[in-house]
Amino acid sequence: MNSLLSIKNLDVCVQSKEIIHSLSMSLEPGSVHVIMGPNGAGKSTLALALMGYPGLRTSGSIKIGADELIKAPADVRAKLGMFLAFQNPEEIEGVKVSNLMRKAKEARTPGKEPDLDSMVKDRNEMIEESKKLGLNEGFITRDINVGFSGGEKKRLEILQMMALKPKVAILDEPDSGLDVDGVRLIADAIRSLQDGNRCFLIITHYPRILKYITPDHVHILSKGRIVASGGPELAHKIEEKGYSAFMK
Repeated sequence: MNSLLSIKNLDVCVQSKEIIHSLSMSLEPGSVHVIMGPNGAGKSTLALALMGYPGLRTSGSIKIGADELIKAPADVRAKLGMFLAFQNPEEIEGVKVSNLMRKAKEARTPGKEPDLDSMVKDRNEMIEESKKLGLNEGFITRDINVGFSGGEKKRLEILQMMALKPKVAILDEPDSGLDVDGVRLIADAIRSLQDGNRCFLIITHYPRILKYITPDHVHILSKGRIVASGGPELAHKIEEKGYSAFMK
């Protein structure tokens, strides 16, 4: 099967320090890959590099299908179907959740002017998806992340993913700061998009979200390198033995 996301010999530098070293991965349509590792392993840097964060220097290859993205800006990557749920989303005063999501969807279909019926339909869908994540109807009228709890910020990231339905969904610690019910709701949202046409890259410290999602592949990242790969059983070994058993 052809890869949906292909990463080959990826190097990532922050200023003069190399954080990611010759990393290669291949994510097929329908697959769920999980990257685990201790603090400072480079997990969040990898997520930002894949999305095209401008403060990083990257070399190697990042492709969605046949499209090479290593030099592409973040908006081009997003329009090609890449999505990143941030570990620590920023607050944006004066911009409503509903406006952000409407503009993001419009950017994916340039040249198509939304009519009133489609805007009403989109708004109703946003409200319904919000409810599935345990959020009230007024949530989408609030300024983005302003005054949000940690759990609400995480839910908003997932709400955007549900609305945009990306080809490649990168989730940076989607379970951090959530209680058990919150983790279950986010796992349900991820499963609702598992239709075989997209892939997921979930980055996490702990295997608790994996109680509700069964990954196809688990990778351990240490000092910017993948030091072990396997199936779901690898996450259980991490829980039993810790990361030190896999460190080089």
